[in-house]
Order: sequence, then structure tokens, then C-alpha cells
Amino acid sequence: MLENFITSLSEYLLVISGGSIMVVAFYAGLFVALMTTFGSLLAMFSHKMPQWGVDFSLSFAAGVMIVASFTSLILPGIEYSGRFLPPGVGIMLGIVLIYLIDRFVPHEHLVKGYEGPEEFKNKLRVVWLIVLAVIIHNLPEGLAVGTSIVFDLKTGLVTAIAIGIQDFPEGTVVSLPLATLQKKRLQPILMGALSGVAEWVMVLFGAFFFSVFHGLLPYGLGLAGGAMLYVTVKEMIPEIYKREENELYVTLGFFIGFYVMLFLDSILG
Repeated sequence: MLENFITSLSEYLLVISGGSIMVVAFYAGLFVALMTTFGSLLAMFSHKMPQWGVDFSLSFAAGVMIVASFTSLILPGIEYSGRFLPPGVGIMLGIVLIYLIDRFVPHEHLVKGYEGPEEFKNKLRVVWLIVLAVIIHNLPEGLAVGTSIVFDLKTGLVTAIAIGIQDFPEGTVVSLPLATLQKKRLQPILMGALSGVAEWVMVLFGAFFFSVFHGLLPYGLGLAGGAMLYVTVKEMIPEIYKREENELYVTLGFFIGFYVMLFLDSILG
């Protein structure tokens, strides 16, 4: 049933887009941006989220991203090129890219605290530091959707649906801590929406770049996969386990996200 829905959706999008990958990418990017924004809207109803809810949401997103890195990006890259080297190089480039962004762009983690050049530590407000951290995490997700759409429309839509599902709790995780810090509601929602727009931009960029430079697609798929793996392994998992609390919820959330993405991918396998 779900497979038929994905197939029908892909055919419908191809019809209304006139066969344009960029138009499909526009709608896919809009979907993930809206899911992030809808999650942020929960800040209107509450200034506080149970800590286990934050941990569960982040670990769910980590589970989705781990599977998507392989099933929607790295393995399709190997399949497309017929060998490991191009996506393998891409993986390394993705890791290095996010490392450099993580190293030189100032941002604030909810648990680990400040990261980035020390000279910016006291110059940027905590709110913007947190938003920058979320945007850094969202860039590989947007790139993943864009590149996977170029590889195969159905694979791209599955990736967009899975990323969108995990973007909803991610939007909540962004907006509620900001609402707690500021004692306001509108600005945290706008900040959450901003992180979704950044992801949308990366969807369009990934789709455009690898549509033009189609021969580089295996490298792009590997790059997006490597970037997502780096964010998940280096940032998200240490962030949620560092508290040494709610470990059952964290582990449960991870495997639920893992199974959701694996199921979505398997229906087209």
C-alpha cells in the first residue's frame, strides 16, 4: 500500500513538474522545511519539554540518518558508479567538509556547550549559536534529499519523507529550548523555520549541482552520506548520551528511527 503511494506520488510529481528534477526538488525541500516549521510550532503551546522527550527525538533522528546514509546515499553511489572509489572519496570529502564547518563556525550545543573559534564565544548570542548548530546539522540532510532525487526519484522521495518525519521532532527540539531561554514564543518558531529553510536551500543546491554535473553524482551521494554520518556519530549520539540519563529512551528512539527508515527504504527494494 505504501509502495503504491510512493509510486503514485512520484508519477504525480513528474507530471506536474513537467519532468523537471528541480521542480520535484522544490516540493521535496518545501516538505522538509514545513515539517521542521510544524515541529517548531509546538513552542506556542509549551515552554518546556521533558528531557526524555528531547533525548528520544534526537536519537530517533540519529537512527533515521544512520540508515539513510547507507541505503539512500552510499550504497546507491556504489551502484551508480559500479565501484567503491567515487563514493568513498565523497564520504571523506563530506566528513572533512562538516569537520571544517564544525571547527570554524561558532555554534552552541545544548549539552556540549560552545564550539568554534574562541574569539566569537562572547560576541554571539546563545540563541544564534544554537540556531547555527541546528543549521549545520540540517545541511547534510538537505543535501541528502537533493542528491538522492537526482539519482532516483522514488529513492529521493523516500529520503524526503523519512527526513521530514524526523525533522518534526527536530523542529520541536530547536524551538522549545529557545522558548525556555527567551520566555518568548514567536522568535523560537521563526528560528526553527529558519533552520528548515536552510535545509530547503540545500535540497535545491544538491539537485541543481548534480543535475548539471551528473558525472559527479557518485561523489555527491558519498559526500552527503559521509556528512550525515559525521553529524550523527560525532555530534548527535555523544550529545544525547553525555547526560547519562534516559538511556533507555535514547536507545529506543534510535532503533525506532532505524526501523522507520529501513522500512521506508525496503518498500522500494
